[in-house]
Amino acid sequence: MVAKKSQQRLGFKTGEYVVYPAHGVGVIVSIEEQEVAGLTLELFVLSFEQDKLTLRVPVAKIKSVGMRKLAEEDMVAQALTTVTGRARVKRTMWSRRAQEYEAKINSGDLIAISEVVRDLYRSEEQPEQSYSERQLFEQAMDRMSREIGAVNKLTLTEAVQLIEKNLAKSPKRVKTDAAESDEEAAA
Repeated sequence: MVAKKSQQRLGFKTGEYVVYPAHGVGVIVSIEEQEVAGLTLELFVLSFEQDKLTLRVPVAKIKSVGMRKLAEEDMVAQALTTVTGRARVKRTMWSRRAQEYEAKINSGDLIAISEVVRDLYRSEEQPEQSYSERQLFEQAMDRMSREIGAVNKLTLTEAVQLIEKNLAKSPKRVKTDAAESDEEAAA
């Protein structure tokens, strides 16, 4: 393996945070050449500290795997607005919905991930989630908070608190006395 002198390829450079859809936010540690089966490949070496994972991605495969730069600040604002919306839960079987949520999480699209966070979030007063719902929610929350933290230069805890603050603003979570008395009158 030979580290390349030029540390920039396709607009990506070493030390830069990027999003790799299947693993979330990582940092480009280096760009190197490696010989595989007689061919010399140029590779981005990505480090995902939270997972203690190092990934080598061929430069030629960047587009096909969906690696991208961190979201812009306006995209982060849009994602935070998305979580304040009303949850949209389809009336399909859980297994089908779970597959759709998993696909959104692994798409690497910040808005799609924020939709999963919004749809699977449960406040204290709401019924308990199933194990698989909680797992998907935590996975989506982890991806979203890591990217928002990296963009806004926040700690992971601060990013989670920012998302939770926005989740608390969503319509179904705010229960007013008027809404409760309407429910009682309807009963």
